[in-house]
Amino acid sequence: MNYKISKRAASLTPSITLAIDSKAKQMKADGIDVVGFGVGEPDFDTPQHIKDAAIKAINEGFTKYTPSSGIPELRQAASDKFKRDNGLTYKPSQIIISCGGKHSCCNVIQATCEAGDEVIIPAPYWLSYPEMVTLAEAKPVILQTSDKTEFKVTPEQLRAAITPRTRLFILNSPSNPTGSLYTREEIKALGDICVEKGVLIMSDEIYEKLVYDGAEHVSVASFSPKHYEHTIIVHGLAKAYSMTGWRIGITAAPEPIAKAIDAIQSHSTSNATSFAQKGGVAALNGPQDHLKGWLAEYAKRRAYAWEKLNSIPGISCVNAKGAFYLFPNISKLGLKSMDFCAKLLEQEKVAAVPGVAFGADEYMRISYATSMENLKKGLERIEKFAKTLSK
Repeated sequence: MNYKISKRAASLTPSITLAIDSKAKQMKADGIDVVGFGVGEPDFDTPQHIKDAAIKAINEGFTKYTPSSGIPELRQAASDKFKRDNGLTYKPSQIIISCGGKHSCCNVIQATCEAGDEVIIPAPYWLSYPEMVTLAEAKPVILQTSDKTEFKVTPEQLRAAITPRTRLFILNSPSNPTGSLYTREEIKALGDICVEKGVLIMSDEIYEKLVYDGAEHVSVASFSPKHYEHTIIVHGLAKAYSMTGWRIGITAAPEPIAKAIDAIQSHSTSNATSFAQKGGVAALNGPQDHLKGWLAEYAKRRAYAWEKLNSIPGISCVNAKGAFYLFPNISKLGLKSMDFCAKLLEQEKVAAVPGVAFGADEYMRISYATSMENLKKGLERIEKFAKTLSK
């Protein structure tokens, strides 16, 4: 049988991060001592009160369909969160609960972009953004940045990239994969241009709670009513509550866009898992004190990893201001990122993600969402591998 695959499916590139994580897990299952720096997932457990809420929901039979846009309690809890944390007023009807932050991003792009539209994406980017744009038959317009600017796009770059076909600008701060964080002034400058040019902003704020050294996360929607009207926030519970497998994404949008997303979701996934949503209510409304300890541990790991990476000949690394990634420059070691990471895994049993997956072939991504023991072991192996290349 000659199966015909659609052009949109054939055009997609599988997730390199998930592929590397899968290979590393298989090697571990085979008894190989692999250090995994690949997947972006907290190594802490979900806080107990969140798990208890979901278990209670299951035991009480809360296992049926819910409204496609989410249960009222969770939409209200998300609305309260945006008011409390960001000073933003969203009615529950402007909130859509989806099957993870990735699903939220995909929904936004599907709801706002048509064939031929252009979507501006700063690189390095989270690897799924361009694929989602392609799936919507729109065109990704990549703005390249480097460690010289802490991987931040400038207002001049953004303005020069906007055309009459530009529909959406994707802003991710704190960033996956770089850990970069835009300042209040930088965010406002980019937002001002989008308001001026009538371009929507998809602001991916899922790492909002994970910032260091007294830095602050600022939502572009908070600067003025016009900024608010031009912004669609995508969020989720995966990173700040270690709920990656729960698949609870949150979108906050102007009412017409929220309605369009709800319509799309009603014909695709329908609702996010019912009892996971009850856990989501507990996450947003319950105690937040776990974050202090998590952030202290992340900060300790980040400091160690950053110092160690910069001590390795041939590697340089900008320090992260948020999230739990470092994005070291490996270009002086003579290998492109895919070859570097493949040989690193093969020879030293360390799984890292090649920068080419994020549109930056001179780098690799290291996640420090792992134990300090693993971090030390893995970085020592990277140092050993790098020395074989620099001879």
